[in-house]
Amino acid sequence: MILLASQSSGRLATLRAAGVEPLVRVSDVDEHAILRALAADSRTEPTPPQQVQALARAKAADVADTVTRSEREADPDLIVVGCDSMLEIGGRVVGKPETAAIARERWRSMRGRTGVLHSGHALVRVHDGAEAQGVSSTTVRFGSPADVEIDAYVATGEPLGCAGAFTIDGLGGAFIDGIDGDPHGVVGISLPLLRRLLAELDVTWTDLWTRT
Repeated sequence: MILLASQSSGRLATLRAAGVEPLVRVSDVDEHAILRALAADSRTEPTPPQQVQALARAKAADVADTVTRSEREADPDLIVVGCDSMLEIGGRVVGKPETAAIARERWRSMRGRTGVLHSGHALVRVHDGAEAQGVSSTTVRFGSPADVEIDAYVATGEPLGCAGAFTIDGLGGAFIDGIDGDPHGVVGISLPLLRRLLAELDVTWTDLWTRT
């Protein structure tokens, strides 16, 4: 069984569409503190993949620590999956905009440009602490929506909780001209990468299917 350490509806929907029905438990790690610690421990500025990987691992470890003895006994093969995503564009790394004003300004600066969406993945097998990690990076080509379209999109609230202020699996999909790489990685959880990481922990992807 998979325990998804994320409140992302996109990640959950992606897993469900792929035949996997995970448990869900949201981590409460301080992301800013994790990134500060990463920067302090690094001789150079941490790269975007290093940042999302550190956050994904922290989230997975945090949720793994909350698993009770009875939950461990009920599923000795339980694996926690932590994820985190950031958009790299114009030499900057951006996460969730959080406010409408930031989302609006971000979209006006992104239109017509290309960025890379990095999604870190960290898996922890609860019973013995074994780990597997990896990063999915997908190039995103943004369209050029008019100001009125940006205002309408931001008003829906959808981009406020998304890395880079956009989605491809919702209302924002019409504003993305194309991608190069795994589309699931843009949603925040790369299915091909997840399958490979699970294999490192001796889990066969098809064994997780709840339907055929």
